[in-house]
Amino acid sequence: MASFFNFSSPPLEIEIKLAGEDDRRQVEVKGEKDKKELCPVYYDGESVVGQVNVRVKDGKKFQHDGIRIELIGSIELFYDRGNHYEFVSLAQELAAAGEMRQAQTFDFTFKNVEKQYESYSGINVKLRYYLRVTLNRITKERELWVHSYRMPPEANTSIKMEVGIEDCLHIEFEYNKAKYHLKDVIVGKIYFLLVRIKIKHMELSIIRRETTGAPPNQYNESETITKFEIMDGAPVRGETIPIRLFLGGFELTPTFRDVNKKFSTRYYLNLVLIDEENRRYFKQQEITIFRIP
Repeated sequence: MASFFNFSSPPLEIEIKLAGEDDRRQVEVKGEKDKKELCPVYYDGESVVGQVNVRVKDGKKFQHDGIRIELIGSIELFYDRGNHYEFVSLAQELAAAGEMRQAQTFDFTFKNVEKQYESYSGINVKLRYYLRVTLNRITKERELWVHSYRMPPEANTSIKMEVGIEDCLHIEFEYNKAKYHLKDVIVGKIYFLLVRIKIKHMELSIIRRETTGAPPNQYNESETITKFEIMDGAPVRGETIPIRLFLGGFELTPTFRDVNKKFSTRYYLNLVLIDEENRRYFKQQEITIFRIP
């Protein structure tokens, strides 16, 4: 009995090969259904060069209306799934309409491509670059990952702040700088100037805050990248607690500010004190994270 539905596989296979990809740096990226895949890393201004291999299954004749490859940079907002905002859209025709009976290889070159934004996969937003080959209604995509280097900031002063509760608690904390590269070390100190509440312990966390969209349809999501205890037990007046936090072990991205007017990603150091009645006192300080070669 014939099926109402035809779930037969496509009559050909398409493969996208990138020139020199075995020698290029690869990053592990979370794909569909949290499946991990390795993507080659590209930089702004680099050409994207490669080949498209098309193989006809079973050697059958295949009639097509042309073969096309595109290089696309897009921003996908998860609450607005119907719309992809493309900021890069380049295309090349690889072959005119015709027929295929055997495997064929087509070269492509997208020369000196501007990639002004870094790739990003967040909670509510994804910025991606990919190649897409279209042949009749058959498509094949290949993900690229883009990193952007930024010059380290010239002015990078230390952070000094005071926090307290009148007549109960007065502390000063100091971090060695406000801007850090991805493999940097945060060095700091906490001074207790007045302690009249019973502090049980103190912890420091790094929080990533992602903002997508624009008011009134703006979404804010925060996630704790790491949290660790820097003190256990009650401090006394005059005590100093040192802080040393190595950033290289965490999955951080650079700070992104108003990318294409669609999203921002910011980082905060969050200092939390918890007293014996489990009351929490906290102070947040924004830090800037950047990528260097």
